[in-house]
This record gives sequence, structure tokens and C-alpha cells, in this order.
Amino acid sequence: MPVDRKLLEILRCPVTKQPVSPLGKDKLASLNKAIHDQEVQYQDGSTINTPVEEALITENGRTIYRVDEDIPIMLEDQSIPTEQLQGF
Repeated sequence: MPVDRKLLEILRCPVTKQPVSPLGKDKLASLNKAIHDQEVQYQDGSTINTPVEEALITENGRTIYRVDEDIPIMLEDQSIPTEQLQGF
């Protein structure tokens, strides 16, 4: 289930204060492939081991936040920097 539109209107990156929007299906697939290949780390340096079902990306496209069980995980340490991903 996608994040509620009203919630999306008020959600902001906790670091940059930029708006966030849903990560597109193609980019989500690309992210999950990189996770499968163990090439992706959270901001805190820990490797991501579980696929992402839904995610939000900042307006500048530099940071991804997971959405687990319809709850956006908007924690800086658990953000995913896109600089480590090709095509982002």
C-alpha cells in the first residue's frame, strides 16, 4: 500500500528538509538488485540485507528512505545514499 498522499505532502528529509516522493518501480528494482549483490549500505555503514518493497527519495535524488509496513523510516542513519548506486 503506498504512503498516504497527505502524509507525503508533509514528510521532509530530516537532514536537508527537502520534500520526498515515492521511488519509481525501475529505480526500486535497480536498488533491490544492488542489495541482492550486497553492494548497498545505509548511511551508518551497515550493509543492507533485505529487499526494499517501497521507498521514498529526496527531491534532489541523493537520499532514499525505506518504507516498511507502510511506515516511512525517516532516520538519517538508516537512509540510503544514492551516490553508491549507478543510474541514480
